[in-house]
Amino acid sequence: MTETLLEIADELYALPPGEFTAARDARAKELKGTDLAAPVKALKKPGIAAWVVNLLVRREAGQVDQLLNVGAALREAQAAMSAGELRTLTKQRRQVTAAVTQMARQHAAEAGHKVTQAVADQVEATLTAAMVDADCGRAVRSGLLVGPLQTTGVDPIGEAALATALAVPEALGFSATAREAPEPGPPDLRVVPDPDAADKARAAAEERRDQAAASYDEAHGAHADAVADVDRLSARSLQLQAELDELRRRVADLESELDEVDDELGDAEDVRDEAAAALRTATAERDAAQAALDKIR
Repeated sequence: MTETLLEIADELYALPPGEFTAARDARAKELKGTDLAAPVKALKKPGIAAWVVNLLVRREAGQVDQLLNVGAALREAQAAMSAGELRTLTKQRRQVTAAVTQMARQHAAEAGHKVTQAVADQVEATLTAAMVDADCGRAVRSGLLVGPLQTTGVDPIGEAALATALAVPEALGFSATAREAPEPGPPDLRVVPDPDAADKARAAAEERRDQAAASYDEAHGAHADAVADVDRLSARSLQLQAELDELRRRVADLESELDEVDDELGDAEDVRDEAAAALRTATAERDAAQAALDKIR
């Protein structure tokens, strides 16, 4: 059976970044003389963030589907204007994207690629876009991203942005084939003396120390950013609470003043009604007196 472009792309985008170009070119060479040779050769190598998301989709299809289901529920709640459910699902969206992003980083690390914070931010933005925009969700589920996605959900992402982020336009609606992490190979039981073992061990320890220091610096920076966000939002919350309290006091004052005005209005209406009655009586008396005078004349 002849393979389709999507099937070939599904296979290629499951590969590590370092193997993609050679494998793509080899497949294009195998297909030389067919209609698929040029489209396969034109497949772009995915960026690191896109590769991490593609890897996640293949390793954790169930988790990705759960993320997309939460996104669909969130969009439905937004359309129905259910405020309580909207708050709950928005909080759940943030929790899910953060958790799944961390899961994606772990899979990338197991595949031999350390994910920087900048790349992790792109991964999380892509997952968030998949939740708030249905087309982004379909693009992510395809496992054929070549670039990250980003959208606020206010407006559709647009065909141009999707086309830039996808390997092939037909990827929308395609689901990546699930793939298990490769099993580690059998251990090499041969014992070969290594004269440089001590130097290698020291170099490995130094590298581990440097990596740990870099991880610490990254974690420290992330913590500082999070603390700053909490401080900023706490200050804003206090400000809004103060403004809300002032508005409540103003409403109470206005309600009290309204009650007083209503009482005065009632009294004024009574006085008006009495004056109107007196006016009618005086009018009648005046007309009667005029009539009597006219009769005498």
